[in-house]
Amino acid sequence: MTDSYSVTVLGLGAMGLPMATRLATGLTVHGFDIAEPRLALAREAGIRTFSSAREAATGTDALLLAVRNGEQLDDVLFGDTGVASVLREGAVVILTSTVGTDAVPATVERLAGYGVALVDAPLSGGPKRAGEGDLLIVVGAEPAALEAARPVLELLASTLTVVGDKPGDGQALKTVNQLLCGVHIAAAAEAMALADALGLDPARTLAALEAGAAGSFMLSNRGPRMLEAYSDEGAEVLSRLDIFVKDMGIVGKATRAAGMAAPVAAAAEQLYLLGQAQGLAAADDSAVIRVISPTRRSA
Repeated sequence: MTDSYSVTVLGLGAMGLPMATRLATGLTVHGFDIAEPRLALAREAGIRTFSSAREAATGTDALLLAVRNGEQLDDVLFGDTGVASVLREGAVVILTSTVGTDAVPATVERLAGYGVALVDAPLSGGPKRAGEGDLLIVVGAEPAALEAARPVLELLASTLTVVGDKPGDGQALKTVNQLLCGVHIAAAAEAMALADALGLDPARTLAALEAGAAGSFMLSNRGPRMLEAYSDEGAEVLSRLDIFVKDMGIVGKATRAAGMAAPVAAAAEQLYLLGQAQGLAAADDSAVIRVISPTRRSA
């Protein structure tokens, strides 16, 4: 690694700041956030901060982006204060979000006009893993662009899987991944709600399920948070419920475009939509259990 390689991180929130901090261990990192307290934390971590996104991105080798959807991606890059025009020729934009495949072709074409390539690299893992360089990243990118992005990707990822040689391939695999994750969380919520309705001790039930064939990563990860979902504070928000509203919407759009039935994914999507409608959008996604069982029945 070399500190002559510079990367800009726009947005220094729950994921952006730990990623920027991790990158600062080997690279020159520029950061921008609209919140001054986040900028102060970034400076303490050795990140060079700027007063605007355009200033932060000017002339850097890579731009790391985490955006909510394709519309936000377009605005950040090409809007009135967009940064695409200030990136140096030969730079790469590393897209870490799940936005679906539809937004990718036009983004690639417009970036090419500036001599900039898109590296499609959606990631999985929370803030703690981001700070430790322990993220799971799937990549779709042309070989030259991938090599240009490697200094960033290899610092952030413990598992880096190249799934294709064009942008959009990463989004496609992440869509498949999110189908399974969304269904697994919904299934875990149904199982834990049933256990409660049958009068079983929730913690003992969870331990028994984890030890058997019914166990899964999502059950082990979300299960303990589901046990906290009924408290006044609720579970700590590590992944918002409305993220799965977005992601299962992307899944549904992809399956319809492929002419494929996905009844289990569609049912799971309805649970997240109901949760959002019930005011749980900003709650941890484990709170989906409250859609199935609004109040805990057992002591």
